[in-house]
Amino acid sequence: MCDLCHRKPFFMQLITVGTVAFDRIETPFGVAEKTVGGAATYISLAASVFLEKMGLVSVVGDDFPEPVMDQLRERGVNLDGLEVLKGKESFFWAGRYHYDMNSRDTLETRLNVLLELDPKLPAEYRKAPYVMLGNLDPTVQGKVLDQMDQRPALVVMDTMNFWMDSALEKLKEVIARVDILTINDAEARQLSGEHSLVKAASKILAMGPKYLVVKKGEHGALLFGQGRVFFAPALPLEDVIDPTGAGDTFAGGFIGFLARTQDHSFDNLKRAIIVGSAMASFTCEKFGIERLLEISREDIDERIQQFVELVDFDIELVEG
Repeated sequence: MCDLCHRKPFFMQLITVGTVAFDRIETPFGVAEKTVGGAATYISLAASVFLEKMGLVSVVGDDFPEPVMDQLRERGVNLDGLEVLKGKESFFWAGRYHYDMNSRDTLETRLNVLLELDPKLPAEYRKAPYVMLGNLDPTVQGKVLDQMDQRPALVVMDTMNFWMDSALEKLKEVIARVDILTINDAEARQLSGEHSLVKAASKILAMGPKYLVVKKGEHGALLFGQGRVFFAPALPLEDVIDPTGAGDTFAGGFIGFLARTQDHSFDNLKRAIIVGSAMASFTCEKFGIERLLEISREDIDERIQQFVELVDFDIELVEG
């Protein structure tokens, strides 16, 4: 994998639209009072392991720290698409996780500048072959696609049940324009009206995407497409400190690997699922983006090998 990571591109490889935010996180194991988060932040940092030139589309207030912007730039993330609104506050979310670290309660949400997000893509962004639509209002996601100079090679979209409740028709319009949709199992059931995930996938793929990724948290992820199904487990971790952003980190590793390899076959998507799962496992080990700022390619290679060993086995069928 790492022999792919040395060529410097002359073009924007990936653009990501999503939130850049502050989080206050409570878990049974500690509290992070004001940590940097947001879907676009996690996605971009995860993708930066595989790519050297990316664009980020979002909005923040002037309270967002410049050192964090520098950390993103150092990892190849161009911030010409990040609007900074003077005198305004950045998006803020506060949540408390239960002991199982799967369920959580939202304690506070302050949309702040997010209410004013009207994406305007710089010229260099409009030619990007890979687009990641983070979880946002589908109208905003659609505006990003409208501004692309040509149909991107691959568009991956994330969404959530809130948009299914409040903007279903617009959501379906955008889903019809993407290649891969990533949602969790409850959202797949809601969007399709089917309890069986196999039937749900069939209905969702009929809406337009080529592939569907169903995220199941600590239980792994499912990939549907081309009449095939693939399941990847999540890696059992000794310590889970904060699962916030794990799904977005998964998406960033997933699309970053696909953009690097430029192979959209089902078999390579299976590899991308493993890579995304490996990246997500790092995020859970510390609060916020802290762990993502520390990991090396050697760490990632070792973690991917752990996934391989988790599912690799030989079997001899017993003859009756």
